Amino acid sequence: MSLSDRVAIVTGSGRGIGRAIALGLAEAGANVVVNDIGDAAPVKAVVGEIKALGRQALPVLADVSSSSDVDRLVEEAIAAYGRIDILVNNAGIARDQLLLRMTEEEWDSVLAVDLKSVFLCTRAVLKYMVKQRWGRVISISSITGVRGNPGQANYAAAKAGIIGFTRTIAREVASRGITVNAIAPGFIDTEMTQQLKEEWREELKKQVPLGRLGSPRDVAEAVVFLAGEGAGYITGQVLGVDGGMAVA
Repeated sequence: MSLSDRVAIVTGSGRGIGRAIALGLAEAGANVVVNDIGDAAPVKAVVGEIKALGRQALPVLADVSSSSDVDRLVEEAIAAYGRIDILVNNAGIARDQLLLRMTEEEWDSVLAVDLKSVFLCTRAVLKYMVKQRWGRVISISSITGVRGNPGQANYAAAKAGIIGFTRTIAREVASRGITVNAIAPGFIDTEMTQQLKEEWREELKKQVPLGRLGSPRDVAEAVVFLAGEGAGYITGQVLGVDGGMAVA
């Protein structure tokens, strides 16, 4: 599937699922703006991997829960490439805690990074996509946002919010040739799950009908599909990449 010369912004793409998405889009032909917060080393590493694929890449450190940082991120992308075709809202954090023990800071920080960032980034890129009359907005939700999970009220609320936001904005911009979709991953084999005890990992696998954890690449492949011309008649949808968990 060719995304030749398309320009993509992938938030939170210095590691994990975001890194896999950035590389997947580059492999399909896109030039990628690689974004993360804090440590520049992972971002520079991903930029190097993308350039090794023969594509262009731009590193931008920015806090996507900050409107001024988001404006700067988008302005740098426009200055470098003159357009934005694809936005992948991937940045996210977790601050797990049972509700009776959850602090206001734990609630606010997760909602800011996981949900407010989606609003800020989508709003910032849409004005360019509307002028182009073409665009793809793809946000990473979660199986937790679909069915809930004890100890993750903040995370579940944010990820469910992404789904409602996606369906609403899809209706607002469809006439402009812009599609807006979400992906809801299940248990994905990332640094976080790799730190779990092996017996816990095995218990997670038992909850997945396909019998394995997903890989970041599984999510990236779904993003590449939704970003392409072949998905031009798909909008307002939530694609589960969960090994069958949603129907288990």
